[in-house]
Amino acid sequence: MKASIRRRLPLLVTAGTFVVLFVTAGIMYDGFFSSRVFVNLFTDTASTGVAAVGMTLVIFSGGIDLSVGAVIGFTSILMATLVEKHGVHPAVAATAALALGAGLGAFMGMLIQVFRQPPFLVTLAGMFLARGGAWWISTESTEIKHPLLVGLSGFAWEPGGGLRLPTTALVLVAALAAGYVLAHHTRFGRNLLAIGGNEQSALLMGLPVAATKIWVYTLNGACAALAGLVAVIYSGSGNPSQGIGLELDAIAVVVIGGTLLSGGRGHMLGTLFGILIFGTIQSALLFDGRLGSAWLRIVVGLLLLGFILLQRLMLGRADRRS
Repeated sequence: MKASIRRRLPLLVTAGTFVVLFVTAGIMYDGFFSSRVFVNLFTDTASTGVAAVGMTLVIFSGGIDLSVGAVIGFTSILMATLVEKHGVHPAVAATAALALGAGLGAFMGMLIQVFRQPPFLVTLAGMFLARGGAWWISTESTEIKHPLLVGLSGFAWEPGGGLRLPTTALVLVAALAAGYVLAHHTRFGRNLLAIGGNEQSALLMGLPVAATKIWVYTLNGACAALAGLVAVIYSGSGNPSQGIGLELDAIAVVVIGGTLLSGGRGHMLGTLFGILIFGTIQSALLFDGRLGSAWLRIVVGLLLLGFILLQRLMLGRADRRS
């Protein structure tokens, strides 16, 4: 097998898995092959998808971030509380939420880099901080009635042909496009992959390892906060419990998308297909109506195990060649 094809094999497998799942669901359930269902793959997974974009960049560098779900919950309830209880304009509240998310990410990145602490432990602490902050702000869900947010919740772009793209789907597409450009068409993205492949080699090549690692956690924190804003638009309310376990969904989406969990190899298009796979399974379960939500976790778990084994097999072959 050619080296270029071998490098793209996880992405090709992910794309093939999506096609098989989507076609199978379309054959099994009437009405599944429709533009509305396809758009819902983006709409219903928008929050997870935006978080997965930032997580992809972090995993490129060989890191991990367990705080994203908690940041989503914190952003959600902060936004609702500022707007509804303190009369802050949604644009100002959203800016503050994004700044706080990015700030937490930068802080964790500095701890990881300066003190050489494992990302798992630092971001675990960040998870507790963000979730605790969310519960400190409020212990109850808060409905948002501001006209701007209500309008965004109900808005949909109609390019023609009966296609309607809601705000949340548009945000996810924009985040994926920005993530693709950043990951694969900038020096920053190349640095991330180099650091994830071998950090010592990256240092010897003179790459800005410290700055890159801090910046990637900063960007991931901003993506998590943006995912929280997407959740607010989608649900029309803020909830301190929002995003519990979502960090695991985001990691699963990235790994199913073919990105190597140890870093150094992956593609943002793989994350796109991972999101589509997640959404397809979710939509198929809704169409079926007989199977509970537990089956989403079961199928995703089986797919995750399969892709981990595929990665291990590929790395084993690469090691034997070297």
